[in-house]
Amino acid sequence: MLPLARESDFPLPEDTAGVYPSVPARADFAAVEERVLRRWDDENTFQASVDQRRDADEFVFFDGPPFANGLPHHGHLLTGYVKDVVPRYKTMRGYRVGRRFGWDCHGLPAEMETERELGVRGRSAIREYGVEKFNARCRESVLQYTRQWRTTVTRQARWVDFDDDYKTMDLPYMESVMWAFRQLWDKGLVYRAFRVMPYSWGAETPLSNFEIRLDDATRPRQDPALTVWFETEPADDGLGALRLLAWTTTPWTLPSNLAVAVGPDVEYVVVRAARPNGGPNDGPNGGPAYVLGAATLAEYEADLTAELGEHSVV
Repeated sequence: MLPLARESDFPLPEDTAGVYPSVPARADFAAVEERVLRRWDDENTFQASVDQRRDADEFVFFDGPPFANGLPHHGHLLTGYVKDVVPRYKTMRGYRVGRRFGWDCHGLPAEMETERELGVRGRSAIREYGVEKFNARCRESVLQYTRQWRTTVTRQARWVDFDDDYKTMDLPYMESVMWAFRQLWDKGLVYRAFRVMPYSWGAETPLSNFEIRLDDATRPRQDPALTVWFETEPADDGLGALRLLAWTTTPWTLPSNLAVAVGPDVEYVVVRAARPNGGPNDGPNGGPAYVLGAATLAEYEADLTAELGEHSVV
């Protein structure tokens, strides 16, 4: 066993005053951080790290812009540290890294906040208020928390340029996006396809996954499960047209349905009304016929009776 080290084995200089700063028994880490931040601000340390590398290779960093009509939350703070670590690493590797902060000024968050402030809601109300006036209020609203953002991000010890920031509503920025899209188009990288997306009938626009949570994040709700039927073309088997019953917990996808899937290992039954009702779906031996899983027949018995009256399994 190795002997324990003794304090006398590591003698300190007799006069340590001014060599080592005194450390309180209980350190105030927040105060230490604030002293560092003040020193960086007084000495303009971040800008110096950029100016010292004017002739070096450049590492370009544009901060993925948040909406400035709301305050920063935990998600912004967490990703903010990642956005700070990578540019610092590149700076230490000798790159010139000017880090521009940005503001996302487009989309529903700005419009919803402005609607709330003005007490209007919906397309017709906005038109009545005036589209140009509404857009002007959106521009004012979208940057109302920039000071709080700057304070919070700086307190994180992030190095980022707020003075040379960019805004997605600035004309040069929008033109740069159009230019980039044109480059993709010229290279044949743009294509047209179809995709199922959430849609807002009020805003008359598709919604992103983020936007569908804007006004419904904590509100409990109950989505209905529906059973719908899909009608087949009449066949030469004596059954006539069949109605395939399908159960879904996502009824909002029904308008875009293109097919009905059946299971090769699932047992199905055909249920037909005992008497024809004179409709186009009647078969030669009775009324409309419904197809459903045999295991679910008991669960749908009451609904089938209400729909068909007297009925039987074919």
